[in-house]
Amino acid sequence: MRIATLLNYATDPSEAATQARDLEAAGVDMIWIPEAYGFDAVSLLGFLAATTNTVGLGSGILNTYSRTPATLAQTAAGLDALSGGRFTLGLGASGPQVIEGFHGVPYTMPLTRLSEIIEICRMAWKREPLSYNGKVFTLPMPPGEGTGLGKALKIINHPVREDIPIYVASLGARSVEETAATANGWLPFMVYPERMDRVWGDAVQAGLARRDPALGDLDVVAGGLVAIGDDAAQYREWARPMAALYIGGMGAKGKNFYNDLCCRYGFADEAEAVQDAYLDGRRDEAMAALPDELIENTTLCGDEAYVVDRLAAYKEAGVTSLNVSPVGGDPAYVLGRLRELAEHA
Repeated sequence: MRIATLLNYATDPSEAATQARDLEAAGVDMIWIPEAYGFDAVSLLGFLAATTNTVGLGSGILNTYSRTPATLAQTAAGLDALSGGRFTLGLGASGPQVIEGFHGVPYTMPLTRLSEIIEICRMAWKREPLSYNGKVFTLPMPPGEGTGLGKALKIINHPVREDIPIYVASLGARSVEETAATANGWLPFMVYPERMDRVWGDAVQAGLARRDPALGDLDVVAGGLVAIGDDAAQYREWARPMAALYIGGMGAKGKNFYNDLCCRYGFADEAEAVQDAYLDGRRDEAMAALPDELIENTTLCGDEAYVVDRLAAYKEAGVTSLNVSPVGGDPAYVLGRLRELAEHA
């Protein structure tokens, strides 16, 4: 089981580089850089590519609306070249609050858009001329749009790899099925391993049935907060503010993917209470309304025996890479110890 972690996009770049080198020395396999609506992830990824040597680097995630498919392909190829073939392109549709509110782009056809971007990126990395007729993207622009002077161009540089891995953040049944069919890896969020099959099992199997064998096995990347020690269970509570934000505040009523996930886990009443309180500005009440069972089982915080049991649960659920955020100790030490425990789980 591979070990991955997120670095905060608000971290000072020099501090991030030092931390990345420490994580690399501890044997961490992958560092993901999120973006959301803070600093762009690409700048920090380029800096880390130049200041690390072996650890994988991934965008976790770039949204599929604020950059054109060709720009995403160029960016991934450039970062892969800077890192010597260590980059993974993490993509996701984000949500309407960010896409329409921050980027000013209509949040339409998210699944089709993502699928077409994956196809166009893989064309670009093979240095094929970008001639594409999709439902969202047409390259070059069709007659009657623009000047009519567009040409089907191929990327000038020779990418280090023509098969740069693409990982997709997805939660809904249709998007998870498409992820399992077309992506190299899947980035689900707030994973309760014992309930993964109930929520996503059919979608994953349907996607795998359509999967091109050339893609290899689907890498399933999941995790949460991790703390290891006799008093580490207390750190589960650190997950509450973020869980309340996502379940309660990441979208309007009826338009919150994370709230929907909480309902599908079997916590519909609690999800409604969290959202009502959060949207009404009662954030402490929202955090208190989160079920303890959800918080405990979406984190890995406890003594070593407990963490080994949770690692076994993730493995049994089909998780192949752990993406965790260490708390309660030096991050490199915590993740290094987690790697040792994972080898025996």
